[in-house]
Amino acid sequence: MGTDSESGGPKGGWVRARGLVMKTILLIGGALLLKRLTKATTRWDHARLVSQSLCGEKNSREQAGRDPEHYFNLRMITCPAAEMVDGSKVLYFEQAFWRTPQKPFRQRFYMVKPCQKEMRCDVELSTYAIRDMEEYKNFCDRPKDQRPLPEEVIGDIAEHLTTIYLHRCERGKRCLYEGATPPGGFPNSWNGAACCTSELAVLKNNEIHTWDRGYDDDGNQVWGVKEGPYEFKPAAVSSFNDMFSLSNLSPLSSIDRRIEGSYVLQE
Repeated sequence: MGTDSESGGPKGGWVRARGLVMKTILLIGGALLLKRLTKATTRWDHARLVSQSLCGEKNSREQAGRDPEHYFNLRMITCPAAEMVDGSKVLYFEQAFWRTPQKPFRQRFYMVKPCQKEMRCDVELSTYAIRDMEEYKNFCDRPKDQRPLPEEVIGDIAEHLTTIYLHRCERGKRCLYEGATPPGGFPNSWNGAACCTSELAVLKNNEIHTWDRGYDDDGNQVWGVKEGPYEFKPAAVSSFNDMFSLSNLSPLSSIDRRIEGSYVLQE
């Protein structure tokens, strides 16, 4: 006489049922895990990632070391400043020569938000002038209780300057997001310009590449670096001696000779 499992008795039926239950649990669990892993990234997720990548202190030291004739060692620092009622993030942004961070030559507000659904982009990155730039100098370096309040920041957002439309990079590229201003750029009158264009790429490890240029009515470039974008990498914890090393202390006369047509001449 055979056993229960061999003859299809109660014991064999229980074993088969238990196996089916375990398989069902595994299949359901796997499906839930896959759904979680493949969950669609929302438009606001893209905006948050771009905001986070822009924030922090970065510099162009490596690039300036490779090509000191065309690129300065610049310091770029960005940090959260406010949030609009629609959820858009307002970031404060400034740039300075690495050796004089307390004297920024460029100050802006960034506004970061998702692109509208009908647009072929993921994130809008707009720049705005600041009503009283002196009040915001070294904003990110100050303790939070010594910064203008978020409601003051919103009130100090001045005229719109540019908007870059970012989209996710194709698989296999170094970047996460990249984009540019629309064809024709935006109006700009600095140094004889009629318009300006901007390109920006967000790379892995929070590296940012930016390329801003101005053109006259004839299409001639009148400000901005010509060789390619500035490459800003997150700054390592640097010492006082590093900031004032010989490699960063270019003679002022040398800077004066090189500054014409450089990145600094862009507003």
